[in-house]
Amino acid sequence: MPDPLISDLRLPASGTSNVPEDMTGRPRRVATGGVSFRKTFSAFKHRNFRLYFAGQLISFTGTWMTTTAQGWLVYQLTGSKALLGIVAAAASAPMLLFATLGGWIADRYPKRSVIVCTQISSMLLSLAMAALVWTKVVQPWQIIALAVLGGITMAFDMPARQSFVIEMTSREDLMNAISLNSSAFNCARIVGPSVAGLLMAHIGIAACFLCDGLSFLAVIAGLLMMRLPKKEHQIASSGGALAQSLEGFRYVWRHRRVLTILSLFTVVGIFGWSYSVLMPAFAHDVLHLGANGYGLLMAGSGVGALAAALTVASAGHILPTRTMALGGVWIFSTALVLFAFTRNLYLGVILLAIVGFGVVLYFSTSNTVLQSIVPDEMRGRVMGIWALIFGGMIPLGSLEAGLMADFLGTPATMAIGALICALAAFVTLYVIRKREAQLAAAN
Repeated sequence: MPDPLISDLRLPASGTSNVPEDMTGRPRRVATGGVSFRKTFSAFKHRNFRLYFAGQLISFTGTWMTTTAQGWLVYQLTGSKALLGIVAAAASAPMLLFATLGGWIADRYPKRSVIVCTQISSMLLSLAMAALVWTKVVQPWQIIALAVLGGITMAFDMPARQSFVIEMTSREDLMNAISLNSSAFNCARIVGPSVAGLLMAHIGIAACFLCDGLSFLAVIAGLLMMRLPKKEHQIASSGGALAQSLEGFRYVWRHRRVLTILSLFTVVGIFGWSYSVLMPAFAHDVLHLGANGYGLLMAGSGVGALAAALTVASAGHILPTRTMALGGVWIFSTALVLFAFTRNLYLGVILLAIVGFGVVLYFSTSNTVLQSIVPDEMRGRVMGIWALIFGGMIPLGSLEAGLMADFLGTPATMAIGALICALAAFVTLYVIRKREAQLAAAN
């Protein structure tokens, strides 16, 4: 059975035009109705999504406070770039073992219930970190242990959260909802590091972890207030949990478009996203900044990411997905190479904003394309593989970045990773065009 077109899932009222331009290699119908306020926020007409968005906005702010504070804490305690990579890897490595099981659970059980459980778990872990820091007994091994537990929680949380979006909205509003959710994440990415920098400078690092723990109450409350229709959660195939979980891999392997998307995502996850792991070292050793300057850099990246999320939300129905996805990788790569060799704080903030713009332009578009072409009964398991790559391959990148930075230096490591991502995007474009040529010749 052929995969459904992206445009089939969001037909605009004002008409469409056929354009042979899609990162998956299929012709894509592009809306001609233009940009409007109503289209930019169309997912907000769904009450459940409004509740979810509000809770996530608060919770994401706390998450970014913890991300900022944890990197700074680790570097203060040890001064080791390699340990920054180890902690990041410890937080993501459990995805390798549990993400596919998390995807099966997302397809098998009510997604809201799964997310409530994972959010409660994350809240308890953040409060535990706050207590350790506040009592001044925190040690690197404790940070690593809590990071591992957080990674296990995320392995079950991410597939359920990613595949839950369509249940709160509709297929027509899927891209808009994913983009708006990304805008909440990146709005928090602006506010969270800035607040974290102030708290670290004036109150203490423990306050960041405490605020993060309390922020989970907002998203838990929003989830419990939702009104969802009753839905049967049955997986059609026979076999046990392991066999049903592995069906996601078989599906991906058989569908070349899905495999292409996830292959590029793997490369960007390993060599691109790891730049964020090195930010504390870059801020401290290269730019010679304190906590406030580090927070400003992180916030700059968030400004660009927010701009990209709003761009996809407002113009995602107009721009070709191939242009947005691959263009996002090239924008990210170019800006990161330039950032790696800048020594000026304000120029660095501007370049990081462009880096953030490119990253989110790519991630939001590829996420939407993937969810749009995957059938409902497989969405949780395929997003489990997405989570496995996001959280499982990134540890490899974190370790690679941390170890390479100790030998080659932080700037060179960032630049090399960016160039590898740019090359992977060119290879992806070549593969897609070759496939198009083969299909044209066959017809």
